Amino acid sequence: MTERDFLTAKIERGFDHLDVDGSGTLTEDDHVAMGRRVALSLGHAEGSSEAERITAAYLSIWREVHLPFLPPGSQGIPKDRFVASTRALAENPATARTILGGLADTYLAIADIDQDGQISPAEFLAFQRGHFPQFTEEEADEAFARLDSDGNGMLSPEEFTSAVVEFWSSSDPDAAGNWWMGRPSFSPS
Repeated sequence: MTERDFLTAKIERGFDHLDVDGSGTLTEDDHVAMGRRVALSLGHAEGSSEAERITAAYLSIWREVHLPFLPPGSQGIPKDRFVASTRALAENPATARTILGGLADTYLAIADIDQDGQISPAEFLAFQRGHFPQFTEEEADEAFARLDSDGNGMLSPEEFTSAVVEFWSSSDPDAAGNWWMGRPSFSPS
């Protein structure tokens, strides 16, 4: 598989999980559903202030990251357009770091349940299961070990951000961030 195909396959796999309703188009409703699913996975009751905060964060991602780039009248981003625009980030690492780093900051604020400024293996598993419901504890442990570059048993904000940025923008098959969704076993569709 070429580096280009590898990156495309990762982005396609990511899209398939973000497209909660499976419609082939990423929408505001998908972001609301993701927010609710992540909140429940993190142990927040539906309708609680924390669940509402998390859902609002996902709506903010929709409104700030995706909505400004939609054509007038469009209600969502089809998979091919999402893949193309996300792939374009690989061509500009500074832009990728800015956009995806901002996304990672939002994710970090949600995933850091105990607000200690780092992500534990349990927090990683709970957060990721909100996005990827089939993510097993074994897969999470394996992924976490790859992402924890300093081996201290916690993901620092830098490690967490690097994982998000590398997953969505790196064509390097050896990048640690490829493990963001578990074992990298991508094949282009």
